[in-house]
Amino acid sequence: MTTLDEAAALGRDEHGLAVVSTLRADGTIQSSVVNMGMLAHPATGRPALAFVTYGRVKLANLRERRQVTVNFRSGWRWVTVEGQAELAGPDDARPWLDAEGLRLLRRAVFSAAGGEHENWDEYDRVMDEQRRTVVLIEPGRVYSN
Repeated sequence: MTTLDEAAALGRDEHGLAVVSTLRADGTIQSSVVNMGMLAHPATGRPALAFVTYGRVKLANLRERRQVTVNFRSGWRWVTVEGQAELAGPDDARPWLDAEGLRLLRRAVFSAAGGEHENWDEYDRVMDEQRRTVVLIEPGRVYSN
């Protein structure tokens, strides 16, 4: 049985890159590449995959249809995680998250995805300007080759 830890480790082999697929209103699939990492969900403490994003398509899909599929690959190895997304951001308020908590969560997700930053104040400013949202994925199924 493949685990979420194994999925995240495979992602780290590829600098945190993963393919995220969401479901459009017409039933077709929308996919994109993101930097993703694993961390404890800030409200539940359970392991979750997470990435930071902005833009209309992916977020609109996830607001309407929470199901999401993530695929990590490195060489011929791959792991897929299917689950439910929870959005936390300036346009997706959560009772367990205030502005300071969002600032710190964005940083934590960025670091979990393998990111490093020389100027966190600049990072925070850009995240706020772009109204970046954290996507937390609670895994439902994990499988691989």
